[in-house]
Amino acid sequence: MSSTFNSAPARRATSPARRASLGRLVAGAASVIAPGLVSLCALPARAQAPAAGAWPNRPIRLIHPWAAGGGGDIVARLLSEKMQAELGQPVVVENRPGAGGNIGAQLAARQTADGYTIMTTAGGFAIAPSLFKSLGYDTVKDFVPVTKIAIAPLLVLVRADSPLRNVADLVALAKKEPGTVSFGSFGVGSPSHLIGESLNRQAGIAMTHVPFSAGNAGTNLQGGQITLAILDALSQTPQVKAGKLRALALNGTQRLPALPDVPTLTEAGYPFDLVGWHGMFAPAGTPREIVDRLNRVVNQIIAQPDVRSRMFDLAMFPVQPATTPEQWGAMFRRDVQAWGDLVKSAGITPG
Repeated sequence: MSSTFNSAPARRATSPARRASLGRLVAGAASVIAPGLVSLCALPARAQAPAAGAWPNRPIRLIHPWAAGGGGDIVARLLSEKMQAELGQPVVVENRPGAGGNIGAQLAARQTADGYTIMTTAGGFAIAPSLFKSLGYDTVKDFVPVTKIAIAPLLVLVRADSPLRNVADLVALAKKEPGTVSFGSFGVGSPSHLIGESLNRQAGIAMTHVPFSAGNAGTNLQGGQITLAILDALSQTPQVKAGKLRALALNGTQRLPALPDVPTLTEAGYPFDLVGWHGMFAPAGTPREIVDRLNRVVNQIIAQPDVRSRMFDLAMFPVQPATTPEQWGAMFRRDVQAWGDLVKSAGITPG
C-alpha cells in the first residue's frame, strides 16, 4: 500500500498538463494569501516595538521657578544631564523666576499632565501658601510629588572681622545693645527670615530684619551695612572657606561635611530643625507609571557616587534613604503646615 500511495499520484502530478494546472492554482492562491501572511508576520514585530505613545518619546521640559546660577538651578541641571542619559530624551531646564517662585510654579501647574513637564523647586514652595492670599495654584492639589532630592541648610553668617564668634555672642550683643543688631535674608517670609524671627523669639531679642533680593545680602554683609545674614550654604561656603565670612551656625539636624566645625542651631541652644530642600514635582494627574519611573530614575541618579560627591561639594545633603512619591508627599505636607505655623507666629501677614 505504501508503494502504490507514493508512486502513482506522483507520476500523475508531474505530467506537463498537471504541473501547469497546479502552477496556476498556486499563483492565484498566493495572490490572495500572501498579503495576509505578511500582516500576520508583522504582528509579533509591532507587539515587541515601543508603542507610539510610550513615554518618553520626545524632549521633557524641566521648569525651575528660580533664577539661573542658584543652588536649585545647579541641582536641576545636574539632574537633567543624568536623566537624559537614563531616559533617552533631552531634559531641558527652563528657568522661570519671579514672585518667590510663584510664576514658574503656576506655569508648571497649568501644563498638560503627560510627563513632559516636571518641576524642581526649593523649600520656599512649602511656605508660599501661608505668605500669599492668591497663588494662582494649590501647592498640594495641583501637583503630585515625585521625590525629595537634597537638603539645603542655611548659614548664620557674620563678617570675618566681626567680634561675634558664636550664637551666644550674638544673643549677648542683641540684649546689651537693643535695636542695633540687624539680619539680612532672602526676603519677607523666606526660610532665612523665619530662622531669624525664630531666634528672636527663642532668645528674647529683637534683631531688625532687612530683606534683600538678587543675592545682595551677602554683599551688604561684607560691606558692613548689616550685622549678620542668614543665607544658603551653597553660595556662602566658599566665602567662609576663603576667610571673608564667619559661619556661627546652620539650621537642620546635622553639620556640613564642608564646614565640620560649624555647629547646628540646636547644638547652639536654639533649635531650628526645619531645613530647606530641593524636590521634584509633576502636574496633578500625571500617570502613576510615569511618576514611578521618574522617581526610580531620579533616586538612582542621587545615589551615584559622583552626584553625591557633587552635592556635598555644594554644601547640600543628598537625600538618603530615597523617598517614594508617598513618602515625599507626606513630608511636603508636614513642611507646609510647619512653615505656615512659623509664619503665623512671626506675625507675617499674607500679601
